Amino acid sequence: MSKNIIKQSDQVIAKTYARFPIVFEKGSGCTLWDSNGKAYLDFVAGIAVCNLGHAHPGVAKAISEQAEKLVHVSNLYYTIPQTELATLLTEKSFADRVFFANSGAEANEASIKLARKYYSDKGEKGRHRIITMEKSFHGRTMATLTATGQDKIKQGFSPVLEGFDYVPFNDIEALKSRLDPSVTCAVMLEPVQGEGGIRVPAPDYLKQVRKLCDDTGTLLIFDEIQTGLGRTGKLFAYEHFGIAPDIMTLAKALGNGLPIGAMLAKDHVMEAFGPGSHASTFGGTPLVCAAALEVVKILSQGRVIENGRKAGAYFKEQLMSLKEKYNVIEDVRGIGLLLGLKLKIKGVDIVKSCYEKGFIINCIQDKILRFIPPLVIATEEIDRLVECLDDILGKLE
Repeated sequence: MSKNIIKQSDQVIAKTYARFPIVFEKGSGCTLWDSNGKAYLDFVAGIAVCNLGHAHPGVAKAISEQAEKLVHVSNLYYTIPQTELATLLTEKSFADRVFFANSGAEANEASIKLARKYYSDKGEKGRHRIITMEKSFHGRTMATLTATGQDKIKQGFSPVLEGFDYVPFNDIEALKSRLDPSVTCAVMLEPVQGEGGIRVPAPDYLKQVRKLCDDTGTLLIFDEIQTGLGRTGKLFAYEHFGIAPDIMTLAKALGNGLPIGAMLAKDHVMEAFGPGSHASTFGGTPLVCAAALEVVKILSQGRVIENGRKAGAYFKEQLMSLKEKYNVIEDVRGIGLLLGLKLKIKGVDIVKSCYEKGFIINCIQDKILRFIPPLVIATEEIDRLVECLDDILGKLE
């Protein structure tokens, strides 16, 4: 069965992913089962998407009940789930208003458009450039891949769009030297870089960025697509740093697997988006908003995020123990359950070995093993992966 599906898939689906030879059929909590019935512990969670775990009963119920009532109308009309979700997101964050999209890339695209239009409406049409960080990742649309500070993402798509500048992450002096309030409309960054290598900034860096933006009248955009919704041990990563952005983007874990993105902003900024200025046919449908509403309600109760925070601290301790034991490990990094193990060698073979032993992990930037499991992960499940890594690394020494 699985061989036939793999063969068929390779014939009819665009080859934009280097897939593992595995067909997943079902999941529950932190466990996935393939079409042959083999179980795997999932430390990828759909790339930081399934924060509540697979097949969460509350989310499944919300989807089922909403699907029987109303799946889609149009944003020309009001719907209850969309209104309730936007209300809850604004209550739990710095923001006053929400724009709904279908993905993180679309949410970031909306933030780019909003920042430019904000200054255009103020009569400052020259302020259209956005500063982003080297090694950042913001999406795959033309605007968001241009915003992304990684050349490999842009290969083959030239000419990329005009209007973006790049500086090193966690370097306030570099940002100061590049920011020009006559042309810069926004600084856009991930509070913790995910795809760029699980890079946590210095404690005062984001405060310095916030002050610089305030002093120059520049908008601050936080891309919390990977870091948001409990991943770092708080509902939003910006809460760790004692500051808030003017605009924030969310996606990934918001729908626990359903496609939804959101751009949140302060009232005076979002005023730049009037009727007809931006839109999304499927942005914030009743179905996805019902699911996301249940996700945010559960996360807001705190128990799942607290479990993720404690599990992340425990996991990091175990990874540090491996670092002390094996010379091949260069660094342990991360916050909450956004963790990385930087190696002195390429990590692809370790990922494959873990897969063969029933563990799903992934590798970014060639040498960094990334661990982003559901926030409901148990310490005994972490222990099983650490034991697996211990065995694999021991054979490399």
